[in-house]
Amino acid sequence: MRKQKIDYVIRRHPKYKGKEITAKRELSFGIQLASRLLLDQLSYQFNKERLDKEINQAIDNDDREAFERLSYQYQPFTWE
Repeated sequence: MRKQKIDYVIRRHPKYKGKEITAKRELSFGIQLASRLLLDQLSYQFNKERLDKEINQAIDNDDREAFERLSYQYQPFTWE
């Protein structure tokens, strides 16, 4: 994973006329990894719950084509 950097530009008092100080700070690997894992888990749960609802709705409506299409999309979520 490549490093993500944050750039800060600090502007001085107007009497220094245009002089800027730039400071850089890198996000730690632990924070990057934790945020990536959290986002992955949230998107996984959201997609799984959405497909569950759509599959149940297809069953209630006796829509076999939609059920087969959605159950094919749901297969990767069964590898828990």
